[in-house]
Amino acid sequence: MGGPSGGPGVEPDSTAATITRCDRSRGSSPAAEPDDFRAAFAVAGSAMALLGPDGGVLAANAALARLLGVPPERMAGTDARVLLGLAGDPHTGPAFEEVLAGRRGRLHHALRLARADGDDLSAELSLSRTDGGSLLLTVEDMTERESLRRQLRHLRMHDPVTRLPNRALFFERLADACARAPERGSGRIGLCYLDLDGFKAINDTLGHRVGDELLAAVADRLLACAGPGGHLAARLGGDEFALLLRDSTGTGQATALAETVLEAFRQPFDVSGHRLAVSASIGVVEREAQGTSPTGLMQAADTTLYWAKDDGKGRWTLFDPERNEHRMTRQSLSSTLRQAVERGEFVLDYQPLVALDTGEVRGVEALVRWEHPHFGRLGPGRFIGLAEEDGSIVQLGRWVLAESCRQAAAWQRERPDTPLVVSVNVAVRQVWDSDLVADVAAILHETGLPPQLLQLELTESAVMGSAGRPLQALHALHEMGVRIAIDDFGTGYSNLAYMSRLPVSTLKLDGSFVQGFRSAEHPNPADETIVEALVDLAHRLGLTVTAECVENAEQAERLRRIGCDTGQGWHYSRPVAAASISRLLD
Repeated sequence: MGGPSGGPGVEPDSTAATITRCDRSRGSSPAAEPDDFRAAFAVAGSAMALLGPDGGVLAANAALARLLGVPPERMAGTDARVLLGLAGDPHTGPAFEEVLAGRRGRLHHALRLARADGDDLSAELSLSRTDGGSLLLTVEDMTERESLRRQLRHLRMHDPVTRLPNRALFFERLADACARAPERGSGRIGLCYLDLDGFKAINDTLGHRVGDELLAAVADRLLACAGPGGHLAARLGGDEFALLLRDSTGTGQATALAETVLEAFRQPFDVSGHRLAVSASIGVVEREAQGTSPTGLMQAADTTLYWAKDDGKGRWTLFDPERNEHRMTRQSLSSTLRQAVERGEFVLDYQPLVALDTGEVRGVEALVRWEHPHFGRLGPGRFIGLAEEDGSIVQLGRWVLAESCRQAAAWQRERPDTPLVVSVNVAVRQVWDSDLVADVAAILHETGLPPQLLQLELTESAVMGSAGRPLQALHALHEMGVRIAIDDFGTGYSNLAYMSRLPVSTLKLDGSFVQGFRSAEHPNPADETIVEALVDLAHRLGLTVTAECVENAEQAERLRRIGCDTGQGWHYSRPVAAASISRLLD
């Protein structure tokens, strides 16, 4: 037993190795060499030739003759440079000469070869020196391999369901468009990023086969819309598609294309016996290509698609830098809220609550501000909603409550004969997501503030219909001695009968009621009648009434005549720091 020729475990000699060994064993003049190689050439599968030191063909096999379309008898003595058409090749030609001159050991290049019949082919050329001094040329036809490679790339870069370019090919074309757009045409680029509305329901109810057929039908309509303008249509995945305008003429062209798509989708799709109505939401981005990256363009398109869906679906929306800046700011604020509390970036201002009959300061409302390191001082309207959404309102609300009570206790110690109530806003989520009663009890104990000097404000919509835990918390706080006020009263349920069953002590009338009191020349009788009725009913129920947004003396006087108890607004003072309240009390 034994291995193949050459010894155990050794592979048989290749044709090239056989030729090299034969050349070495001869050790004679190059002119005699072809006779020794004819047998090897005859059995070789590859197209091969033996070249002399000057590049002339000493011998060539039939495979090379067939490949180049040259009769075998005409190949001997022909200059290989001419045979291969290397004169005009700036890369392979010089490298070929270096191997002939001995300055380079071997050559392996891919190139296009011209056949004698005028056709060309993709080939790989190898040239190496044998031990006898001649050179071995091997030429491999890569046409079939290139064709297979193109087929495989097509399969890899196209969606099998719709036959459209897939995400990988789309991003390749997008990157190329961003890079080359400044050098051609308008130098602009456009993108329509669309998502089918309600596709998931169709897929879930009718099955994936019908869903795939619908996607293919959608692709056909997109091609019909994009084709006339030479735009690229692609499926990015799921029910998401994109249309790329590689040389956009402006926003008008991009939005017109989006409108064309919407119009095409207004006709139902007939799929597998089903008539399906499908709309699309489209985000449109159009801009100068200079300085634009594929990632940035897609992020803008994704954001704009979200706006289109949020605005009602079945529509296109154009990217708006200002709207995006607001969104980015909102995201930035949301992501740093919790850390901002820990870093001590929040401060409190206080706005006086003034008795309308005597003008005395009866209390203050604590109003939180965010001293943001990048955006400056922000009012509560910029971040309270975000805090309620992500739950950080619990942490922030606890800090506001503690800081307000600490300051109120300090005022109480400075002026024990002038009780000053501090009013603090409480979000509904603070009641549900934390033990508000325990927090209030602990803070009052730590600060030493009497419970009757703390007033908690909840919105009317949050209190009305309270049951379970919120109602229990309100009663527990009331029993503790803490006052409960209903903020923005009149904008929600306005059910005074229900309000009488809650442990509420104060109603704060929404500022919209007070606006009708602004001008003596043009009074609003309806507003005054409503306010007068609300105040009278509140007093009959044992509640005090505070009017918000009092801006001038005329409003204050008319509210006093109606019987409103206290007022709050710029007529008395804007929200100010604690030190200013102290001076106001002196």
